[in-house]
Amino acid sequence: MERYRLRLYLLTALVLFGFGTLLTQLYKFQIEKRDFFQQKVPGESTVTVREPGVRGEITDRNGIVLARNKRNYEVAFNLEEIALAYSQQHDENPTIDRLIQQNGMTRIKSEKDIVAIVNEWLIPKLEAHKLAKNYNSKALRTHYLTHRGFVPFTYRTDLDYDQFASFAEHNLELPGVYVDIRPSREYPFGALGGHLVGYLKQWEKGDIPESARREFNHFLGDDKGIAGIEATMDDVLRGPEGKRTVIRNEKGRITGIADYVRPGVGAELKLTVDARAQFLVENVLHQIGKGAAVVMDVNTGEIIAMASVPNYNPQDFTPSISKGRLEYYEKNKLSPFSNRAITGMTPGSTFKLPTAIAGAMHGLSGRSYTCTGGVAYGNHSIGCWIRQKGGTHGSLGLAEAIQRSCNPYFMLMANNLGSQNMVDGFQKMGFGLKTGVPLPAEDPGILPGSRWWKREFRPGGVLTPALGAMLAIGQGDASATPLQLCAAVSTIANGGKYYQPRLVKTAIHPDRGVVIEDTPEIKLDLIQEGLDPKDLEKIRHGMWLAVNQAGGTAGRVKLKATDASGKLIEAAAKTGTAQTIDKGRKTHNAWTAAFAPYENPKYAVVLVVENGEAGGSVAGPLVHLILSGLFAKDAGMHIPLRPMADFVGHNDTVLAITLPDDVLAAIEATEPVLGETGEEAAEAEAVLPNPTAAPTTDAVTPRPTITPEVDFEGMVVPRAIPVPEP
Repeated sequence: MERYRLRLYLLTALVLFGFGTLLTQLYKFQIEKRDFFQQKVPGESTVTVREPGVRGEITDRNGIVLARNKRNYEVAFNLEEIALAYSQQHDENPTIDRLIQQNGMTRIKSEKDIVAIVNEWLIPKLEAHKLAKNYNSKALRTHYLTHRGFVPFTYRTDLDYDQFASFAEHNLELPGVYVDIRPSREYPFGALGGHLVGYLKQWEKGDIPESARREFNHFLGDDKGIAGIEATMDDVLRGPEGKRTVIRNEKGRITGIADYVRPGVGAELKLTVDARAQFLVENVLHQIGKGAAVVMDVNTGEIIAMASVPNYNPQDFTPSISKGRLEYYEKNKLSPFSNRAITGMTPGSTFKLPTAIAGAMHGLSGRSYTCTGGVAYGNHSIGCWIRQKGGTHGSLGLAEAIQRSCNPYFMLMANNLGSQNMVDGFQKMGFGLKTGVPLPAEDPGILPGSRWWKREFRPGGVLTPALGAMLAIGQGDASATPLQLCAAVSTIANGGKYYQPRLVKTAIHPDRGVVIEDTPEIKLDLIQEGLDPKDLEKIRHGMWLAVNQAGGTAGRVKLKATDASGKLIEAAAKTGTAQTIDKGRKTHNAWTAAFAPYENPKYAVVLVVENGEAGGSVAGPLVHLILSGLFAKDAGMHIPLRPMADFVGHNDTVLAITLPDDVLAAIEATEPVLGETGEEAAEAEAVLPNPTAAPTTDAVTPRPTITPEVDFEGMVVPRAIPVPEP
């Protein structure tokens, strides 16, 4: 009896426990998870689709558009509608088998073959109206599997207006085929300013942020800037995203739009660049094989022009670049994607200017040094260019040493200064440091004796007297960018104010207003740092002598231009010829750094020619042409502006640039500009240890979007016929 009661008790307990569990689960499913399971019940639901914003325009300082959004006539397929229209007229759908992963296992899944449907049912209709085009079937199939009908598949983006009108006329005959006008990036002047403006790359799946994955069911991303200003100002140029909320029925078909937030427009970016000055500079550079030039406003730090050759055309990357065109650029061994204006190169005698600044800041500007043709360091002698002609410069003061570009003067000054004072003086002028210009992959250059040089380039290295002498004349490990030198020359020209180099003048957002203000920034004032204005004037005067007096190395920079009052505009300059190695052969970087007018200066120009014979005879005449064009423009001369093709360049040595006879007649310098051949550094190479590390720069530009090539299934005009096997 007791056993019976115990069994009854246990049975009752189990029933009560089961009933409680049931009530708990009912509450969980009916109350707590009611919304979740309600969504599982067949019926209407919504799907959110992200749409990209509209990119802002890029203009020059005068409002000339350098990058804009053109009206692009586009044909898109709603693949879900096309598949539905096909199934309504056919008993069976073509299928394709593919491998899928499910529960950790690989199995074969048979599904609707959207490519076969398009080729069989839609393409003949398009061919009838002469509107069909080959396409990439793999891209279409992937798009269908990913987006179905929520994001249209772009079939054609190359329609002219007549084709667009024909599509629109026959639209009702083509279910699921839509014509639209979408913004597409356009660079109206082609390669002009290509390294500055840059180009875009189409978005990729990896660009989707986690927050967007939670908000959107389908994501259509923004094109992304990956070169030039398009890259560095990408966040400013991008417009606000749009959002489309689509209603679909229980079968997954779209039945309407529940809500739509239109995409917004990004900020308009105004550059400091003058497009016509840029056109002038780029055409001047087409007289050489490879090199760069920078023009700055010495009173604001604004970059008026910046060019590098060889170059590329940003339009080639819109909306993607063909495989063949990309190979064309990549096969060019002269590196057309490299912006040489912000790439470090051996500066040669242009480094005598920061040496002079460092010396003047430590009381050496009044000292004379004697040139005997060279200076001995141990068993080696670093020579002066004049020794190659069998002469010497004798005793020189600072201004005359700059005029004649005497190596021993500046080597002895550097040795008197000591390594730390040299490094400090160069860093004040911005060398060994990035300028901060908003462009990708700016090179900081190499400043021997700096912390980075001691830590990375020559671990444990010491700036010995010989290495300090090499730094003073811009040889050995030293490297600088044309932009760094232009900023330094601007500082000398304007009386000692180092302005932050500026490439963006303003950015104005249609909703948020001014995003970037037009405000020059003085980073450092040499006079406040202790430089005597009289000493700075000695350096300026030395540059004037180099152009305007006999014995100067920059005579071919001399100008014929006059100002509004009829007074001759005088230029001041410093040449440089640096010995370097280019793909295993000894050659020179030919430099000229100049500013003008000498009184009330406005422009600083720095130009470098790789494989140039000498700074005075190669770079000097080119700087003359640039300055002459700039002042003619200021006087009212019209500089043309038209689209430019990319410039391939060459690797030949440029022996000299010939100026017109009337210009040469106006140059009064009596000594031929044949100095600074670079040979003064030849004997010094032996005193340098081999570097243990290479200078570091930013990562290379990401790969652009390559246009998908037509594959076999996508060849519909005409369709290829396979050859039967024998």
